[in-house]
This record gives sequence, C-alpha cells and structure tokens, in this order.
Amino acid sequence: MSSRKSAPIVALHAVSFATPDGRDLLTDIDIAFGHDRAGLVGGNGIGKSTLLRLIAGELTPRSGTVERSGRIGLLRQSVQVDDRAPVADLLGVAQALGGLERLAEGRGSLDDAAEADWTLESRLAIALTDVGLAGLDPARRLASLSGGERTRVALAALLLDDPDLLVLDEPTNNLDADGRAAIARVLTGWKKGAIVVSHDRALLRGMDRIVELSSLGARAYGGGYDLYAERKAAERAAAARDLDIARHDAEVTARRLQATQERQARRTAQGARTRARGDQPKLLLDARRERSERTGAAIGRLAGKQRAAATDAVAEAEAAVERTATLALALPSAGLPAGKIVLAMEGAGFAHPGQPPVFSDIDFAMTGLERVALTGGNGTGKTTFLALAGGATAPTAGTVHRPTRSVMLDQGVAILDPATTILDNFRRLNPEAGINHAHAMLARFLFRNTDALKPVAVLSGGEMLRAGLACVLGGGQPPALLILDEPTNHLDLASIAAVETALGDFDGALLVASHDEDFLEAIGVERRLVFPLATSHESRRSSIPPTGGFA
Repeated sequence: MSSRKSAPIVALHAVSFATPDGRDLLTDIDIAFGHDRAGLVGGNGIGKSTLLRLIAGELTPRSGTVERSGRIGLLRQSVQVDDRAPVADLLGVAQALGGLERLAEGRGSLDDAAEADWTLESRLAIALTDVGLAGLDPARRLASLSGGERTRVALAALLLDDPDLLVLDEPTNNLDADGRAAIARVLTGWKKGAIVVSHDRALLRGMDRIVELSSLGARAYGGGYDLYAERKAAERAAAARDLDIARHDAEVTARRLQATQERQARRTAQGARTRARGDQPKLLLDARRERSERTGAAIGRLAGKQRAAATDAVAEAEAAVERTATLALALPSAGLPAGKIVLAMEGAGFAHPGQPPVFSDIDFAMTGLERVALTGGNGTGKTTFLALAGGATAPTAGTVHRPTRSVMLDQGVAILDPATTILDNFRRLNPEAGINHAHAMLARFLFRNTDALKPVAVLSGGEMLRAGLACVLGGGQPPALLILDEPTNHLDLASIAAVETALGDFDGALLVASHDEDFLEAIGVERRLVFPLATSHESRRSSIPPTGGFA
C-alpha cells in the first residue's frame, strides 16, 4: 500500500461532457486524485484525453464541477513544436538562460539581474538527466530531435515547473526502451501527484492505483496493473454469472405467469360455457363471474409486478456488464509448412544517398512459424530493416528473397488507401472476397454495418491498425509472413490482449518491431535482432548462427 498523502489535488463531482456534435462522452464522473500515482485506463474513444483536459482546466464540463487545490502540469500525446526553435524554447527557459548568459558575459541589464535564477542551470541539468537526456544542449535545434526525445524534453519542462500534479497522456508512445525506462524512473521518484494515461503495462505496474474509465463511469482499483487485471477478470466473470442468473429467473417467472394466466383463461372459458347452457341459477353464475373477474384482475396486477421486478433485475445485471465490444479474431490458416523459408537476406545492406550505411553485409533467414523481434533504440534502423523485409525498400547491397507472400503493416498502415472506405480497401486487397464475406470479416474487427463504410482518412490510430489487420488477415489466404512495426502503440489494453491472442495462434511467421515486452512474450517471440546491427562482415560471421539468428 502507498504511504503517500491522500488529500485530493483535484476532485471531479458529477462531471459530464459532450462532444461538439452532442454525443455524450463522459457522464456523472466522480473521482479524486491526490498525492499518489494513478494509471488511467479505458477503451479507445472512451474519453481519457478529454478527462485529462477537464482536470487541467482546458475544457469546461457540461455539468458538474472540477475542484483544484494545486498546480497541474499536462504532457500531451503529441508535442507540437517549431522545428526551427531551440530546445530551450520547449523547456520554457530560453529567456531566463539568455539573461544568465548576458550577466556572465558582463553585459546584463538591471532587469536581467533582478530576474536571474542562479539555480536554473543546475535544476535544468537535473531535469534533463532525469528524463535520460543528460548533457543535451539547450541551444540545439528541435528539428534534430526525434519525436520521443521531444516528448522527454517536454516532460523535463514540467519537472522544472514542479507542479503539484503531473498529468501525462500516453507518455511512452513512440519511445524506445531507454525512453520508457526514463519515464518510469521519473514517476518512481515523483513525490507529488501523478495521473498517467497509458496502455504500457510495464509502466502501469508501478502505479499506486489504476483508475478505469468505462461506460459505467470511473472506478479505482488499488495497486498496479497486475492486481487490477486480476480483479477486473474476476468482476467480469461474476457480472456475467449474475446476468445469466437474472435472465434465467426472468424466463422462469415469465413461464410461471404464462401458465397461471392460461389456467385462469381456461376457468373463465368454462364459466362462459356453463352460463351458455343455462342449467344453473343466474344469480350463482353472476357471482362466479364476478369472482373470476376479480381473480383475473388480481393475477394480472401480480403478473405485472413480477414481470417488472424480473425486468429490473435483468437491467441491473446488464448495467454491471460493460457494453464494450470485443475483438473476435478467429483467423484463417496460413498453411505454412514448418521447414519453409519465408525470408532470406544475403549480404544485404542499405544506405541513403551520400550517407554511411544504416547496416551492411546482413545474412538473415526466417523459416516456418518463427517469431522474430526487432529491438533497440529509436533511429537505429529497425524500420528500414522491416521495409527491406517487406519489399517496400530495395537493398543498396546484397539481396533479399521473399519466397512466400508477406505483408507489412507499418505504423501509418500505408497499405490502406485513405481516400476510400474500409470496405473498399478490404475488397481491393482481397478481390476474391464477396460483399457478405467482407462485411463478416470486418465485423470481427469491430467494423460492423455502416462502420465498414468509414473513410480510412478519419480513423484513429487504433482503428487504422484494426482495419489493416482485417484487410490482410481476413481474406481467404493470410500471408505466410506478417511484418509489424510497433503494432501496440495506438491500441487500448483490451485490443492489445485480443491481438496478442490472435497472433499467438497465427500459424504463419511474424517479424515484429516493438518495445512492448509483454506483447513480445505473449506472441511467442523466439529470436531477437538487437539494433543497431553490426556492420562488419567479420564480426557478424563470428556471432551469427548459420540460420541468421541473433541473441
């Protein structure tokens, strides 16, 4: 259990929010955040980023209140910068550093002296070290930094500002292992409050609690990700059992009431036949009819109450089961023989014009149902290697053989035409598929009915990957080799789990670049290529097995 102080820094009371087109996004959210580290999870599109902006004061709720008792620092998913600006601008210290520099050179003004923060340079060095960018020159241009490095600079700026509550929106997206470790170190050492939206399970394991945002509202679970996952699975199983029981009880009630009403109807019909014969006194028959009518009315009132109670019980049980669609990825067989070579590189290399080689003299092969992971820092050549493997890029030296059908899904899912619909893309990539088959396969990937008619250009990152997977795996014959570049970056936790299960059962080969160790373990990775790759023929010959495997 965490020993951190529990006084709230921000508290939301009955907060609701709607999109500009009037769609309810958040309804009656009640949650507080204090001096602990809270991981915020939930499905794509459920409103996590919107909730962060409400907490930071960038949005106003439609109803309810947001109370704040401290300063809040928000790190967005995408850090927008002017590439021509120096790092100091993103850090928010350009003016202050300029004043210190002028004072050090003996040309500072009285304003420079009055505003001088002589601790800034040491605090800046500490902040940059904390985010894994020790020694970064504040004068360096932002254009020279990767997206992940810009994210870490933006986090360093927040650390310098020292807010009471850090609010981080997917901070490890697009970061390599070193970047992810730096974010984790910052949060481990952070002594104030933090809210972290993430699907990075390694990062979520270090949280003090997990807050889940769903169609049922916001609910907190003490402990990190693994305890949350365990409790969540138990809750879902219990809710499903309760719903089955409520539905069964409702059916039993309906059958019993139907039988009672049928018996009463038979008695009423018998009374009518007796009256029609006229062989009994009218006074007696009238009394019997009156009693029958009163009994029928009473049965009707009781039946109404019991049906309403049964209906309410079912509705209450259904309310406990989230209305979230799940992926059902039952994939066709790739039919790949165990000994079949799916990819072979011989002396392969690649260099951009006028630049040193990204790598050279690579001998590598994949056979049968192998799963190979590409790991290493950003900018070390993994995407280039995948492009060579998939045929999107030609080697500048050596050869690449692809004796079987392979498909690559890059981070932008370039295989899809953004100008057409998901359905059109599916039929273009699977010309043998009829319209009914196309709709059925897209539905498995949660593109049901009119969703299949969405233009690709309007899809989110997670939807884009789902559409790409549907198009390449949903045809009659999946590829023998599937090549994936950071496939989990834009998926929520439930979708990651579904994709892991599907790819774990996929009877084809997988070549995957990913920093998500949980994902790599789940899909059964057997070999790793650690980047940057060695570039000398001699060093590689001494370390690579004959099949081209890597440590």
